[in-house]
This record gives sequence, C-alpha cells and structure tokens, in this order.
Amino acid sequence: MSGSIRMPPGSRPDTLPHVPRQRRPSWAEPDPVDELANRLEEFVAAAVHPDEIAALLESDGMSDDQIREKYGCKDSFSLAEELYERVERRHPEPEGPAHDPWEIGLLGCLLRGVVFALPGLGYVLGAPLLAGPQDGLGLPAGTVPLLAGALCGWTWNQGLAHRAYSWLGLGDKAASRRSLLVGAPMGALLGSLVALAVAPGHLGAVAFAAGQSCYLAAATVLLVMGRERALLAALLPMAAGAVLAMTQPVPEVARLALLFGSLGIVGALAAIEVAPAVRQSGDGTRIGWSAGFAALLPFGGAQETRRPRSASPWLAGSLPYAFFGLGSGVLVVFVALGDVLADGSSTAAVAAPAAVALTLSMGPAEWLLHRFRSGSLAGLRSSSTSREFWRTTAGTLVKCLSGYLAALFLLSLATAALWPHAPGLGGVRLTALLLLGVVLWTGLLLQSFGAVLSAAVVCCAAGLAQAGALLVDGVSPHLVGLVVYGAAAAVLATLVCWQLGRATAHR
Repeated sequence: MSGSIRMPPGSRPDTLPHVPRQRRPSWAEPDPVDELANRLEEFVAAAVHPDEIAALLESDGMSDDQIREKYGCKDSFSLAEELYERVERRHPEPEGPAHDPWEIGLLGCLLRGVVFALPGLGYVLGAPLLAGPQDGLGLPAGTVPLLAGALCGWTWNQGLAHRAYSWLGLGDKAASRRSLLVGAPMGALLGSLVALAVAPGHLGAVAFAAGQSCYLAAATVLLVMGRERALLAALLPMAAGAVLAMTQPVPEVARLALLFGSLGIVGALAAIEVAPAVRQSGDGTRIGWSAGFAALLPFGGAQETRRPRSASPWLAGSLPYAFFGLGSGVLVVFVALGDVLADGSSTAAVAAPAAVALTLSMGPAEWLLHRFRSGSLAGLRSSSTSREFWRTTAGTLVKCLSGYLAALFLLSLATAALWPHAPGLGGVRLTALLLLGVVLWTGLLLQSFGAVLSAAVVCCAAGLAQAGALLVDGVSPHLVGLVVYGAAAAVLATLVCWQLGRATAHR
C-alpha cells in the first residue's frame, strides 16, 4: 500500500522515540510552517490523516512551487505531514445532543393503542346481527365467521402495510397510495368471502364480518398515512354509543346507524387519502387501476417515474410480515377464547379482558421498542468493543421488556376489574398472558432488526401447536397455552440475544 505515513510495519507513532526539535535563535524570523500550523490549528488538530490537510492546502490554491519557495517542503503532501506532526490531535465532540432517529412521543403511541382497542366496542352495537344459537365448539353465535374474517384481514393488511411502507421508504408516496388503493379493497373482499365460506347460513354475522373487513382495510390506509387522530375522531361516536348501550337499552336502529355511520366515515377518510393516486400523474395523464396493480405487485411502481426494477420492493419481502400477523393473531385468539374452549362458556366477557389488555398494550409496546432502539444507538456510540456493546444493549433490553410487562400486567388487572362479570385473573392465566406479551414484543423487536422471518416462523408454529392441542381430549387449553407461549418466548428471546451484539442489526 502506498501512503504518506512512512513507518515500519507493526509500529505506532506513540512507540517511536521522541526527537527534540532544535530551538531557533531569538533573532531568527518565525518559522512559516509554525505560522501556518497556528493559523490552521483547529482543522489540523481534528484531522485523522495528513491527506485531509493536503486537500485543504490544495483547495486554498497553494501550488507545489509556492510551497517549495515559502515553506521549504517538496509538495503539499510533505507540508501536510509536517503540519500533522507539529499539531497535537484533538477530536472535538459534536455540538449539541446527538441526533436520535428513533425519538418518538409517548402520547402518540398511547393514541395508537387506543385506536387499536376502540373498534372492539363495535361488537357491543352489532349484537343484534350476531344473535343465534351456539356453534359446535360452544362459541357464541357468529364467532366463527368473525374470527375467520379477522384473521384473514390481519394477515392481508400486515403484508399490505409493509408493502406501502416500503414504497414510502423509497420516497415514492404516490406508489404507496396506489398499492393501498388496490390492496385495501382486495383485502376487504377477501375477508368477506372467507367469512361467507365458513358460515353461509348466518347472513347477519357474515354482514358484520364484511363490515369488519372493510374497517380493517380502511384503518390500514389511515394508519400507514399517519392519520391516527382522524381515525380516532371517526370512532368516537361509535364508542360513545357502545358505552351507552352497556348501561341502558338502545334501539336496534340507533345501534346499526352508529355502527355503519362510523364505518362510512372511516371509509370516506381512507378514500380521501388514496384519492391523489387516481387523479393525475405528473405529466397530466390519468392513472388507472393498472398502475395500482403495478405498485402492489413485485414488478413495478410509479409508471411515470420510470423507477428501475431493482429499486422496487419485492412482494416476497412482505410475505413474512403477513405470516407474522397471522401467527400473532392466532395466539391472541387462543388467549381470548381460552376460557370459552375450556369451560364451554358462551359469555364473551370471560375472554374479553385479556384481549383488550393486549390490544391497549400495543401503544406502550411501540414506545418501548423505540426507546430500546434509541438506547442501542447510544450504546453503539459509547461502546468501544463488541462485548461492551452487547452488555449495554442487553441492559436496555431488560429495562424495556420489563417496562412492557409491567404495563401489560397493570392493564390486565384494570380490564379484569372494570369489565362486567369478569372473573379475577388466576396465576396460570396471568402467567400465560405475560408470556404472550413477551412473544409479541420480542417478535416486533426482531421485525425492527430485519429478522421478521424467524419471528413469523415461531409465531405460526406456536399457533399450530395450540390448534393441534384442541384435538387432544382431556388437555387444558390454559396449560397448553402456558407451555406454548413459554417455549415461543424462550426461542424468540434467544434470537434477540443473538442479534444484540451485531451492530448491523441496529441500523
């Protein structure tokens, strides 16, 4: 390797003997190199290599002839080496606090948690559509089509949201809107067809499931576009009506009006968000549905921008996110229906507090995920070895995960205490709920590390294990859930610990 540092291999500047400089007589003129070093002291002290100083000298217009005549050095590189030796190294810290790309407000995250939980009150208003006898598993009427439509919606919309966020990450908001324009209606239609396929004779429940699928599609659009406050405002009338319906009788017409009214408002807001995608492109031509399919599928994006194919996000990249949504949704369903499956109870209030607590906890979970990424970034700046960095991030992980479990524990106690006719939380049920919280939080953390495939595999395998346990007679769903959630939490925690020491995972 050629370079301007002339030292034998393996030697360091601090190991070489110090050669004292010869003092200049008091009557001699000042050394021009010393004068230049004093003038450029701040820049030279912060330089990490003499070539930086040589670049500055050349940018100031100093030629080699001028340097030889005035400073007695052969060229700019020789003068730069001389300046580098004469000025002590000083690398100042950046002014002000370091930029934190993971900084996020707690209030916004809590708002998202509330937005996730409020749609559950729609089941109170939609009770007339769900009237009927229990099914073969002892579940309340209409549960099967609602669950089928919800699981389908969670799966599709998780993948769709990742697809839209990928376009936003590439700076193509128009392509993101086009993918939502096509993908959201397709997801609503798919969820409705799945609900109809599993319960063709229960038209009321199928109609409710279709409305649920439409809401999930519209809410996905608003959440991707950052319109949480608008979504909350659209849900408030429905939530107020549901609270009123729990305290006193409300006419069926008023129930349905509030329910479908809020659904219509959410759908209209989503349509407004994707409307720019169907107006006009940059060259004045109207964009058709083909452009939306191009943004949704893996082979293209904005037609008018002529984006290279290699820059378009591939469809396969969104599939693990979709399967993670399916696996985590199945696990949450088993927590919500564990008592019903074990006791044959038809009261949804038995299972509702756990589901509500998990949903509300997604707000603190998101904020703590950002706090962990912020802490790991600070540890990356302050650590000098990989072992030290691993210890720092492990400590941050323990703090954030403990904070999330504490929030989930308090929410579980609060929902169980406030929910009418809900039993107290037993040790097995509470432990299983907290272990599921570990599964969900560590799965989301692996998503942020870019290891979503492993999280999706573990969650789907856990869901299949719990579903298979239902076929075995005499097995308690609570104990099965405790074992399955514990095993999944252990596997995901191990994967997280393996990722902690990899600096590239914290990008």
